[in-house]
Amino acid sequence: MTSLPPASASDALWSRRFWWLLAGVFVFRTLFLLFFTASADLAGDEAYYWDWGRRPDWGYFSKPPMIGWLMGFVGWLTHDAEWGVRGAALLMGTGTLACLFLLARRLYDARTAFLATGLILLTPGNAGLNLFLTIDAPLLLMWSLGLLLFWKAAEKPASWSLWLSFGLVLGLGALSKQMMLVQPLLIIIFAALSRADRTLLKNPRFWIATLIGIAFLTPVLWWNQQHQWITLEHTKHHFDSESLSFGKWLGRTFEFPGVQALVYTPVTFAALVTVLWLGLRHWRQMLRRERFLLIFSALPFVVFMLLALRQHMNANWPAVYYVPAFILAAAWWNGHLPFPAAAAWRKWSLRTAIAITVAAHLLIVGVIGPRPEFWESCISVIDTRVNSKLAARLQKSVAKLGDIKGWNEAGRQGGEFLAKVPRPSHTFVLTIGYRYDAAQMAFNIPSHPRVYRWEPSGKVMSQYEVWPGPEERLGDDALIFAPGNDATRPLADVIAHHFEKVEPLGKVRVPLGKDHQRIFDVYLGRNLRSWDAVGTLPSP
Repeated sequence: MTSLPPASASDALWSRRFWWLLAGVFVFRTLFLLFFTASADLAGDEAYYWDWGRRPDWGYFSKPPMIGWLMGFVGWLTHDAEWGVRGAALLMGTGTLACLFLLARRLYDARTAFLATGLILLTPGNAGLNLFLTIDAPLLLMWSLGLLLFWKAAEKPASWSLWLSFGLVLGLGALSKQMMLVQPLLIIIFAALSRADRTLLKNPRFWIATLIGIAFLTPVLWWNQQHQWITLEHTKHHFDSESLSFGKWLGRTFEFPGVQALVYTPVTFAALVTVLWLGLRHWRQMLRRERFLLIFSALPFVVFMLLALRQHMNANWPAVYYVPAFILAAAWWNGHLPFPAAAAWRKWSLRTAIAITVAAHLLIVGVIGPRPEFWESCISVIDTRVNSKLAARLQKSVAKLGDIKGWNEAGRQGGEFLAKVPRPSHTFVLTIGYRYDAAQMAFNIPSHPRVYRWEPSGKVMSQYEVWPGPEERLGDDALIFAPGNDATRPLADVIAHHFEKVEPLGKVRVPLGKDHQRIFDVYLGRNLRSWDAVGTLPSP
């Protein structure tokens, strides 16, 4: 038996290590997921998208249809089990790591690929990606797979199978999130700037693959045209700017990189920014593969930083551009770039990343576990003895995590009210409050009823206003859930006159920890006589 050359032997060793690491991480995350699912309910977005999945369509209020389709499939496959939603996120997150490893190994070697995936694994952002099924899970999988397929196709430009596979992935990614459409644009920029790849711009296979991907959006555009371009209108508002004082503008501007540093750990984030800056500075010395990674990371980061000067930026928007950035950082670490890597970041990046990732998991366990008051005490100590601003940020994180608790119990109590209504077959559920209230009640009431929502602005503010409202239930009764803090006024002034009679039934009350509980006032509206439909959208 002949022995492998040293380089091949090293690649085989690091490849085995990666697959064992991935398997171990998958097992750990599965066990953590089971604990998490047993202790916490679906997040608001997850419940909201799950409700989309019950009514599959070519488009939705704020997103393309993929997340709704995924939720519908997962719900059908697992009978609407919470573990099914969590498991789907874990499977897609694991697939993303595998694609990233294969891409980095193809660009460099298995050791560099192992390090790149390891650095990503040790971030709170990656942990969240594998716990919550939102639009970023399918987008990151399709984005990473698209980069891998494009690079393989660029190496074999005459391969129809590779280019058609790339077009298919591009289309599926576009159905997941509009951000996927940036990928072919960046490919064109890369081909224009890379002398060795300019022939791609003359390759009909690339253009056919791109057209195939874009064609996936044809029914989505048709749906939007039928619904007054509601998704595009919503997306446009993400780019609205606001007039702020200099102090508030400065705080908002620096908030974006600050949050990114928390999501990807501070030392690693600093290393990513440094390697991107050095890469652009040494552009002429960069090889084809480094230029490819820089175009797909440094260029979008510059755009996002410029946007942060004029508007608020959501933390997840640049997520896909970290994939090539982490590969580039790992290549820098392993000496593949024409400038040396600082020994300090090699040492402290992993240490800091491990510490923060462990702390993030402990925070999750502490907040959703049986003794959440422990963290309240810790934050109180930090507030008085360390830093009040840090304590405020931690309190905000704890509150956000804590908000995914108690919904199952709220739904159980709501189901008890629903079981006692006098006309069960002629009673619908109506919520007054944020869209998450409607979605959580729809998911957590045991019978999974169709839930309607009252929008006080009279505008289309969520998918619930796109769908037909209670106007299709004239003559029926309504079980009404209203947040306990401000329920009386809207019921008296706006809702009550639509019914023959409205009577209070009681409260849904769920303790969530020290001095905090979730409360809904519950009413029965008898005989809906009229309803003002929101907007002028036609029924789907």
